[in-house]
Amino acid sequence: MAKELVFGHQSPDTDAIVAAKAYSYLQNQLGFDTEAVALGNPNEETQFVLNYFDEPMPRIIEKAGSEVDAVMLVDHNEAQQSVSDIKDLTVTHVVDHHRIANFETSMPLNYRAEPVGCTSTILTKMFDENKVEIPVQLAGLMLSAIISDTLLLKSPTTTDDDKVAVKALAEIADIDYETYGLEELKAGTNLASKTEAELIEQDAKSFEMGGKQIRIDQINTVDLDEVFARQDKLEAAMAADAKAQGYDLFLVLVTNILNSDSRMLVWGEPKDVVEKAFNTTLTNNTASLPGVVSRKKQVVPPLQSAF
Repeated sequence: MAKELVFGHQSPDTDAIVAAKAYSYLQNQLGFDTEAVALGNPNEETQFVLNYFDEPMPRIIEKAGSEVDAVMLVDHNEAQQSVSDIKDLTVTHVVDHHRIANFETSMPLNYRAEPVGCTSTILTKMFDENKVEIPVQLAGLMLSAIISDTLLLKSPTTTDDDKVAVKALAEIADIDYETYGLEELKAGTNLASKTEAELIEQDAKSFEMGGKQIRIDQINTVDLDEVFARQDKLEAAMAADAKAQGYDLFLVLVTNILNSDSRMLVWGEPKDVVEKAFNTTLTNNTASLPGVVSRKKQVVPPLQSAF
């Protein structure tokens, strides 16, 4: 059986990297020959998780076609979020918890998608369904991914399945998930050492809506004002990146993980669509979005509807 690579989306977050590791491990136990890789460097939260569990970072690739003919995708399906040569590859498996868009294959495939808070929640089920035991270290990583994606089970994307998975994984890993989870989330809010270019790309995803190219980044913090003190430089970085990559509209959602409120920074056009989507009026290219913490559930759907 030919080797396949397993990877999550570009600008990988904790779930993108952990899910690749978890799915690769599961598939190898089931007889496949796979390797987990990444499509970018880990953010500080993910690096904290990897260090905590003494787990190496997967090697980073830009293209896969020089190594393999087939790949498995986790935590994404949209082509613009995947490896640069995805159109030249055969996708044999997908495990995801996002919308399905800009995705097609020439061959049948195994596709598992569920509307849960995290891909690692689906994978927890798949380990159980296949009667494969989750190693202690991997359980800790998967637990961390769910904590990250659901903001410690406080995000509106959180489902009962996520809660069950967190408790099961915490038991395997022998971790107090609430204490550990807060420590993990705070590790991702150390922003002072990052440049504005790094901040707008550390958790960014691209979308196509209404014929426009949309870039949406999310920054987690414990102090919104600390981030917006850098607004001018953030806007300059957004403008430069948008012009280089061809984005029409660039949104940065800055989320306070302590009170679950956000403030959005907007560059580009059409800004009126943003105002329509969130029933707000932009002031100095910003809008307060109380209770908005999820890009997947609270930002992308209303934007899609507005377009």
